[in-house]
Amino acid sequence: MDKPTSFANPANPANPAGPAALAIPELTARNFPSAEEDAAQVPEPALYGGPDSAYRLAFTDTDFLLREELRPVRMQLELLKPELVQREQGVESTIVIFGSARILPPDVAAARLADAQATQSLLPPDSDDATLRRAETAVLMSRYYDEARRFAAIATERSRALATPLFVVTGGGPGVMEAGNRGAFDVGGKSIGLNIVLPHEQAPNPYITPALCFQFHYFALRKMHFLMRSIALVCFPGGFGTLDELFETMTLVQNGKSRKRPILLFDRAFWTRLIDFDYLVETGMISAGDLRLFCYVETAEEAWDVLATHYGFNAQPTQTGELAVDI
Repeated sequence: MDKPTSFANPANPANPAGPAALAIPELTARNFPSAEEDAAQVPEPALYGGPDSAYRLAFTDTDFLLREELRPVRMQLELLKPELVQREQGVESTIVIFGSARILPPDVAAARLADAQATQSLLPPDSDDATLRRAETAVLMSRYYDEARRFAAIATERSRALATPLFVVTGGGPGVMEAGNRGAFDVGGKSIGLNIVLPHEQAPNPYITPALCFQFHYFALRKMHFLMRSIALVCFPGGFGTLDELFETMTLVQNGKSRKRPILLFDRAFWTRLIDFDYLVETGMISAGDLRLFCYVETAEEAWDVLATHYGFNAQPTQTGELAVDI
């Protein structure tokens, strides 16, 4: 009588008598069409293709998704879409750069000053020179554009070899935001832009990585994404938006709702004139220890050194500090 046939089992050499491991697509095939397939295939009958028809699939029906009652679903989508895309793009840790949208690139500021000077020279000597003064101030402020651009380039370039590279994230607009994305672009790195729909807002700046250029409707979810992966907040001079993000981050850290991370304020002279932190301590509005929530820096190199020291970027790989942890 013949002996039973013995089958080798390449998937489990310890059990050579088992059946061979075979790839059988039918075992993992979908049992139902995907939503994408149905969305592409469902026809719209002429009788039910009008704007008042409820025939469309719920997830392709924009009118339905924009209903007031669907706000929780839309909020979930705005949280989920950037989260999934950033995971797919390998974004784990970010450096947030905030600053004024009104700060100009130095060459643009210089050109506007030249125009203002030419115009002023044609006016009577006693005419108002407010436009000229604003142009002169814009040239002085344009140095922050260069510093933000250099810092972003340094952070992108020097973190590239880390096990967890760092990605610059900005609000996606002009000014300091543009400078941050541009610095990463200069050295061939990816960067993120978290844009928001505003009545007067411009298009995203041209230096954001397209796959990481997002647009938000809900401010709260945009704020979440600024902080969820951030290992540092770098604030250049700015207005209400910059102050909003700065104080919100400091409040979250102060109250223990978010882990402590470096908060860098560029240009001590600007910030100490704008905000009297010592007076807040003097009047008991904050504690003296709260002044350690942030530090001042003056140059892009100094800002990077603060981060490198805090996280041990210059140490051996096994000594590198902890990076992004969800808030």
